[in-house]
Amino acid sequence: MDTDKKKIVTFGELLLRLAPPGVERFVQANSFDVRYTGAEANAAVSLVNFGMEAYVVSKVPANEIGQACLDYLSRFRVNVDHVARGGERLGLFYLETGAAQRPSKIIYDRSRSAICDSGPGDYDWDEICAGKDWFHFSGTLPALGEKPRARLSEALVAAKAAGLTVSCDLNYRAKLWSPQEAQRIMPGIMERVDVLIGNEEDAEKVFGMKAESSDSSKGLLPEESYAELAKRLAAKFGFKSVATTLRQSISASANGWSGILCDGKSVYASRKYTIEPIVDRVGGGDSFSGGLIYSMLSGHSLQDCIEFAVAASCLKHSIPGDFNLCSLDEVRALVAGEKAGRIQR
Repeated sequence: MDTDKKKIVTFGELLLRLAPPGVERFVQANSFDVRYTGAEANAAVSLVNFGMEAYVVSKVPANEIGQACLDYLSRFRVNVDHVARGGERLGLFYLETGAAQRPSKIIYDRSRSAICDSGPGDYDWDEICAGKDWFHFSGTLPALGEKPRARLSEALVAAKAAGLTVSCDLNYRAKLWSPQEAQRIMPGIMERVDVLIGNEEDAEKVFGMKAESSDSSKGLLPEESYAELAKRLAAKFGFKSVATTLRQSISASANGWSGILCDGKSVYASRKYTIEPIVDRVGGGDSFSGGLIYSMLSGHSLQDCIEFAVAASCLKHSIPGDFNLCSLDEVRALVAGEKAGRIQR
């Protein structure tokens, strides 16, 4: 084990993803492609690919499906030593991949999943956080109920006591909770968050704070309005940094993609990419989180941090599945301007 590697702890639900092949619809599918995933685990895979050490903390059932999930993550060199075993079932979701003007669709089946029954004895947070550099979670975890929220609170206390930087990807999901419940729960969690990550809609849903003149449904994403919103969020909650992805949805197959990063005073904007065709956009935000955490832990300038994170997540859209399996060199090449997609030989 390389003791010089930066070490990141991620905490969240692990899931089974079932998707019809290609762009088939649910009603015509005769089979489903199987992958294991989770917002925080997706970020962890990116970090390992970039040369860092990432730990996934979660809970999966003590049966063959739970073991298959852990084996799958281990294939990508993610550390699963702190995943608790037990509970009723592994949560799952069904994904129908959209194309052209037909949007993608996700159906959740996550009730009574193993992490929803996490107990205080499932995780030794002092041990988990010892010697680590960063702690990452997303808003899908507190959306799952009181027990996951209690475990998250324990984790955040230990992470801050151990001196870890804490990041949160807001990851608002309307199918998991309402804006009213999110606005009741999430502000109290933010007092222990250093780096906030979100997309163009998250702040409005989670905090009731909207970028002026924006309308994501119409592709109206004025950069200056989101920059001002980032400054307001930093001032309100004391974040050291606020990062926002900006997705212009041209169709299910084509998106504009960029981002901004704010340190409370200055705002840094990335270049904008047009991603077409999109192979798989699920996990795109998680790959942004992984890229941002990597570049910030590497001591890059904030301009370089946002460029790297956006480029990494741009490349993820070309890869089937939730994981960003791009190498550090591939992301650096895109940042440097190599975007023609020519064959490498």
